[in-house]
Amino acid sequence: MSLQGRLTRLRAGKRESLQQVADAVGVSKAHIWQLEKGETDNPSMALVTRLADHYGVSVSYLAGEAIEADDADQELARMFRQAKGLHPDDLAFIDDMMKALLKRRQRGEAAAS
Repeated sequence: MSLQGRLTRLRAGKRESLQQVADAVGVSKAHIWQLEKGETDNPSMALVTRLADHYGVSVSYLAGEAIEADDADQELARMFRQAKGLHPDDLAFIDDMMKALLKRRQRGEAAAS
């Protein structure tokens, strides 16, 4: 996936407008649009860093240095960063939910086999 594809996907995932992203990283709405459409080549490292920080991903991910399988890893890393601020009881609840979902999946896959 290209830089423009990653930027478009990340913005859609956060349900943000072009203007919201532009305001967050300190550039114009038009510049974000140009980046997403591939009409601006070679954005500055400072801007790529601000975009990566805003979206909670690595610069290497935006630059395409991470392999495609890292898309899921990036999502897990984002979720982990968000979970850091949760109360321990909330984390325990999430852990229980994941275990229950994994059990359901195992039972479903075992039944389908």
